[in-house]
Amino acid sequence: MKPRIYYTKPSITQLEIQYATDAATGGWGEKCYEYIVRFEEMFKAHLGVQYAIATSSCTGALHMGMAASGVGPGDEVIMADTNWIATASPVVHLGATPIFVDILADSWCLDPCQVEKAVTSRTKAIVAVHLYGNLCNMDRLLAIGEKYGIPIIEDAAEAIGSVYFGKRAGSMGRFGAFSFHGTKTVSTGEGGMFVTNDSQLYERVLTLSNHGRARSQTKQFWPDVVGYKYKMSNIQAAIGCAQMERIDELVTRKREIFFRYTSGLEGLFGLTVNPEPPNTRNGYWMPTVVFSSKIAVSRDVLFKAFQSDNIDGRDFFSPLSTLPMFASQPDNVVAYDLPRRAINLPSYHDLKPEEQERVIACVRSVLHATNNAREKDLP
Repeated sequence: MKPRIYYTKPSITQLEIQYATDAATGGWGEKCYEYIVRFEEMFKAHLGVQYAIATSSCTGALHMGMAASGVGPGDEVIMADTNWIATASPVVHLGATPIFVDILADSWCLDPCQVEKAVTSRTKAIVAVHLYGNLCNMDRLLAIGEKYGIPIIEDAAEAIGSVYFGKRAGSMGRFGAFSFHGTKTVSTGEGGMFVTNDSQLYERVLTLSNHGRARSQTKQFWPDVVGYKYKMSNIQAAIGCAQMERIDELVTRKREIFFRYTSGLEGLFGLTVNPEPPNTRNGYWMPTVVFSSKIAVSRDVLFKAFQSDNIDGRDFFSPLSTLPMFASQPDNVVAYDLPRRAINLPSYHDLKPEEQERVIACVRSVLHATNNAREKDLP
């Protein structure tokens, strides 16, 4: 059997090992926050924001940011139906209701027209998820937010390296949240980051992140409110520091992988990939192919071919409204249609050219077989 090609894994070098070892051996006592502070400083400098808080996950960053923004029972939070549940679960935990709207067929991100239609007097926030590194139309969303007095939250878990008209993903909304899960371009194994330019929001989230203990509080064990425990460890932050030193290399490598795919798949009928509109830069976290509805190729057909060649693929997100805990929203026609004919391709940093060629050859063979059959059926 051919060697397994995995869809993703982190890029870990001797630098990450060195920093993690240093944190594990000496990062205690007075030094227990050194790498955390350093990681936060590096990240906010990279992003161009004023405040950053390292967290145990992107979900935790979203949860605290929403809580600090006043999201609570009776409120509604608008988001794309095409999402991972991590975007919706903090809303539910806070007693609010996620409102799922359709996505755009080209970017697979939130449709601003559907967002505006969904706004009600109970709308407390709009969450812009930059799916797979693709960017939401932030100009439109920010304008809607300003028009109705609703904050825009950026779920940039998948968008490190993506840039919108000179501004990095996650830096444009009231706050942004990032993920450093083991699948992400920048990884600490698990972990996240809350970022904002709002000083008051920053202080509220900082308090919530440490059991509700405000940093101005002089008593040692005296929480001012009931908070959360969403802090990142010093060892995780040490790995994050090494990753941030390599961030340009990591993002560049993701883009190289994507463009090798587009070059190898060029000219194939019935196939589209992640977009990169003018004045934007896609971090291409997860290269994705979408098959045209005009051809008889589905996600399942390609998955079967991948399985035969020992290649990992990854499901395109199903609509959240198809999950049993939410009400069905079949009017979100794009969100309901895409998962049947879309798949994420392997894209880890150490993917070898010959491995990538195997993936390309597999996609091409499936499409060629389908297109040949299609041509035979034509009158």
